[in-house]
Amino acid sequence: MQSESSTTKPRNKISLTTLLTGLVSLSVFLTLSMMLVASYQSQKKSLMDTTLTLNFSSASKMSQTIDSLFKSMRSSLYYSANIFTNIHDMNEEEVTYNLELMRHSSNYFNSITIVDETGLVRNVSPKSIGSAGKYITTDAAKTALALQKSYLSKPYIAATGRLIVFMSEPIYDKEGTYRGFIGGTLYLEEYNILSTIFGNNLVDKIGSYFYIVGSDGHILYHRDNTRLGENISANSVVQKLIQGQSGYELAVNLKGEALLAGYVKVPENGWGVVVVSPILVINEQLSHHIKAILLYTIIPFSLLMLIVILLARRLAQPFVSLANLVSKIGSEKVEFPEGKQHWNREADWLSEAIRHAFTDVKKQTDQLTHEATTDPLTGLTNRRTLETIMHKWIMEPTPFSVVLMDIDYFKSINDTYGHQIGDEVLKHFANIMTATVRPSDVCCRFGGEEFIALLPHRAAEEAYLVAERIRHLLETNVNCIGNPITVSLGISHFSTHADSAEELIHLADQALYKAKTSGRNQTIIAEIST
Repeated sequence: MQSESSTTKPRNKISLTTLLTGLVSLSVFLTLSMMLVASYQSQKKSLMDTTLTLNFSSASKMSQTIDSLFKSMRSSLYYSANIFTNIHDMNEEEVTYNLELMRHSSNYFNSITIVDETGLVRNVSPKSIGSAGKYITTDAAKTALALQKSYLSKPYIAATGRLIVFMSEPIYDKEGTYRGFIGGTLYLEEYNILSTIFGNNLVDKIGSYFYIVGSDGHILYHRDNTRLGENISANSVVQKLIQGQSGYELAVNLKGEALLAGYVKVPENGWGVVVVSPILVINEQLSHHIKAILLYTIIPFSLLMLIVILLARRLAQPFVSLANLVSKIGSEKVEFPEGKQHWNREADWLSEAIRHAFTDVKKQTDQLTHEATTDPLTGLTNRRTLETIMHKWIMEPTPFSVVLMDIDYFKSINDTYGHQIGDEVLKHFANIMTATVRPSDVCCRFGGEEFIALLPHRAAEEAYLVAERIRHLLETNVNCIGNPITVSLGISHFSTHADSAEELIHLADQALYKAKTSGRNQTIIAEIST
């Protein structure tokens, strides 16, 4: 009698089909998981770095705009102060005419006031304010009168109930005797020169916005007018601006919201510009990115699993047949069938399935890498890759020129023909750039309508000739709007002008700004510092 142990079939054994299916499934799942994690982390860092850099760049440009604006405003007051040196000899009609002319010609100030050395308001524009013939009462006006020099107030509530900022210039007669001051005001809660310049840039398509704070931490400009005059000096970013610092970082505002902030101090008046993007926007973009990857991979993954199961069964079939044959040895006559070999073909099928799996993953990874280094609209190198190339050339070192380009009146093109035509103009310009430069040169979309070309082993004078060819071709070539399109260009050179990527771009941007202010449609090489 046979024992029970010898007749009982083994249990809890894993079949070869299940083992192969499980191993391949686990391998594919882990590969997909690692790819998703790596993609998430890479995309998150890229989005945060790009957003921080763009916010800092935007804040820098706004700071430069405000700095130039206040210099112009002060120059306007200084010029007018020279006109009124003999104010005691001028009749009221003449003074009124000059004040009205000054206010309407520049639109710098909401109101302009002339105060004599006794504190009497001689005249005011507009007259509807009604302070002419009265003595000054505000601390800011009294301070300006006592200082007898250029003055810029902190925001305060005027007698009219308005939240204002006050700027003044002293008036001296030809003998050098102090005769009072001329002052201009900005109504922060009403339409003013700041809202004229920045009114269309409050919020961009990814939810970024900006605000301006005074040197004491009070809000001077914000997309929410109800917050004007609010003291936010406890904000960590504002505290750094008060200390004179500029930069970019991940910060938390007074409401506990995480923000990607770029902040820059305005040299002329001590104000600060802060451009912020909610971190929630970045998280939403990452969520869409991961969902898109899963959407593209779920069908190939499902098909792959079906193929793996079939291949595993086919691969296990010869082992099952062999096991059956071996089990019969000793009990009956066994003949090994002659036929085709199964091992190599089944192994090839399985290898092909795995190869397909990794091919799909590689395609996704290559696509992600391409998206991370290329501008999707123009196909040019993006800003992050450009900075990497510049730092590499500087470290080698490799001499090169930077050509910074900005399409003239591009906003007008968008407003007139629409953003779709504006995109076609950008692609048209990108094609002209790439057709003009050498294969070794690097063309990049720097942001918006700004482009950069890196020309290795070319001096600034050689880069100028290339820039002029680009400018001429853009102006003369047929385009989608049917009218000539022009571009302004600024050039800097490593290491003639600077030794850092940031300073090279800054100098090229200054040269570009000079080209813009000098009439546009021209190329200017940055000046060499002495």
